[in-house]
Amino acid sequence: MISKNALLFSTIIFSMPGLAAETLEQAFTEALNQNQRIVAAKANSQAAEQQLFAAKGQRLPQLNVRSGYTQLSETPTAQTQVNGQTAQFPTGLSSSANAQAIVSVPVFTSGRISHSIDAAKASALASRHDETTTALTIKLQVANAFIAILRAEKALQVAQSHVTTLKAHANDVNNFYQQGMVARNDLLAAQVELSNADQGVLQQENQLNIAQAQFNQLLNRDLATKVSLTEQFPELITGNLAELNQQAFSQRPEIITLAEQIQALEAQAASEKANLWPQVNVNGGYQYQQNRYQAYEGMWMANATIDWKIYDGSTAHRSDALTQQAVALSSQRSDLTSAISLQVRQAWLETQETQKRVEVAKLAIGQADENLKVSTERYQQGLAVHSEVLDAEDLRIKSYDNFNNARYDAITANLNLRRALGIL
Repeated sequence: MISKNALLFSTIIFSMPGLAAETLEQAFTEALNQNQRIVAAKANSQAAEQQLFAAKGQRLPQLNVRSGYTQLSETPTAQTQVNGQTAQFPTGLSSSANAQAIVSVPVFTSGRISHSIDAAKASALASRHDETTTALTIKLQVANAFIAILRAEKALQVAQSHVTTLKAHANDVNNFYQQGMVARNDLLAAQVELSNADQGVLQQENQLNIAQAQFNQLLNRDLATKVSLTEQFPELITGNLAELNQQAFSQRPEIITLAEQIQALEAQAASEKANLWPQVNVNGGYQYQQNRYQAYEGMWMANATIDWKIYDGSTAHRSDALTQQAVALSSQRSDLTSAISLQVRQAWLETQETQKRVEVAKLAIGQADENLKVSTERYQQGLAVHSEVLDAEDLRIKSYDNFNNARYDAITANLNLRRALGIL
């Protein structure tokens, strides 16, 4: 009976049938659509896009409309001499309305606007790549939670098979006890082992429920939502470390984000410095001033203005501050490159190690099943003590746990390597 259960459990472990359930890719899609951190990252990207539109808008004409009403304490009056006599006459009204509509166009800004646009473009690109980084981080968290559920499910299956095996052994011991062939101590020991195994099942069920709740939280679901998963994972990454490092350096969004942020700061510094150079604007429009003493109350106008800030005690310092921030980010980028190289190496080594562990653990399963079968037969024939069966069962459970852990560690290592390469 024990050998049949072990054979059945082996079939379950190796075949791992998939129900019509959720795949990892489907979980990724739902997480990216529902997770609030992604929503926040997308909002930041949209904000950066609006900043770019605002920067480009500096090149467009500005239309300003203004009107008002003025009340003076006295009527504006001019005084002159006519034939030796003092004469006064009004030149305006004590109360009057005014209005104007002026269009202003920047025609030359010494690069201030163009640098500002370059900075906004770089910031927008940095925000989009930062959104990609957030997506990769969330996908890896979802993948870990996904694997945690599968790992807990397999651990529960192992624990349940352990109970089944110990029940069969307890029956064998009880039969021998009823026949007076073994001491009561053997029966009590078998029953204690069975009780411990029952507790193990309860613990694994709890671990599975916790893993499912964590998975649901990442997907912004109700924590009590039932989860059914199927095992479909990305292909194993191949290649040597040098190739993988180059791939990571060219694809990791974190590196691209820092590069764009550096470019944005340098462009902002140049834009600030441009404020110290001539700024030329062309203005035109219509002005109205209520005054019946003027021949023309309303007039069209056009002018060109040059604004040159000869000295400013703060602009140059603001520009230098931005430049130093860019230098700081350059140092961070160098450190990040080294950290990414370490991540790739570590993930690649873990992939190599776990693949070997899977093969060794798979071989151990067959050996453990056979060992339990032989020990059980020896006990049933009176050639072994019951503790030999328990030891064999412990080895069997350990071999299945080792296989499951090695297998899911291998899957996790491959996903970590993909994350290190920026292609998860």
